[in-house]
Amino acid sequence: MKKYLILFFVLLPALGFSQPPNCNVYLYNKDTVQYEVCKSIENVPFYQYTKEFQEEFDKAIKKCPHFAFGYQAKATAYLKSGDFLTWKYLIDKAVEYDTLPYIGYRGWCKYQFFRDYEGAIKDIEFAEKRFGILNAGYSAAGDYHLTMAKAMCYSALGDKQKAIRIMENLFTVTDYVVGLFDYYQLAVTYFQVNDLNNATKYLDKQTAINDLAENRFYKAKIAKINGNSASFEKEKSEAIRLYNTQKILFDPYTEHLNKVYLNTIAQEQYAN
Repeated sequence: MKKYLILFFVLLPALGFSQPPNCNVYLYNKDTVQYEVCKSIENVPFYQYTKEFQEEFDKAIKKCPHFAFGYQAKATAYLKSGDFLTWKYLIDKAVEYDTLPYIGYRGWCKYQFFRDYEGAIKDIEFAEKRFGILNAGYSAAGDYHLTMAKAMCYSALGDKQKAIRIMENLFTVTDYVVGLFDYYQLAVTYFQVNDLNNATKYLDKQTAINDLAENRFYKAKIAKINGNSASFEKEKSEAIRLYNTQKILFDPYTEHLNKVYLNTIAQEQYAN
């Protein structure tokens, strides 16, 4: 039973903490104080920017200073509004009082909002060691498995070969479901180390599951390197078409790794 209660909390970051936890989890663990404060906020409109929300969660934390979910819930508004110092204080409190449900989420935020690659790797590896790679968790929007995010951190740090090894190994994990952008990120990493065969292999795989303007852009670049002008023009044209239909890497708050913009695609020429 405890195993499933833990996994419930592990999945909360992937769901964006859209609702309060099941208060009975605290009762099951014989923490009546957290159970009572959890019940007290059940009917609070769950929109972190409202004064009512923040005040009710302040009351809950005052009654129960180790109410980790309360710190995390309050933190979200500060993260999205750009008050990163307050966010860090609150999310660190959540991790301090209840590490397992929140450390993977904190690691993702370190990557997404701050490009704190080393800090993100440390938090993600903690989650991996505790739960195993498959159950380590996902990004807040569910776009990336946290192990894929870890690989992207290594890529951003310049260790492309390590990033490739992590991504390739992730694809061999039993029951792992390839994400919407996984093949693209691996393809670009191969492109960056001049392994065009593997880059093409994974660009093709990306095309098959979720075609993107960025994906076609890199196909065009490979066609250019290989001296195939017809393929270059075809892929560039398709990249522009996909971009104009919003088939792109998109995040409402930050920029995806290896994001490509329309101006860059349009300016790419076969002959420089």
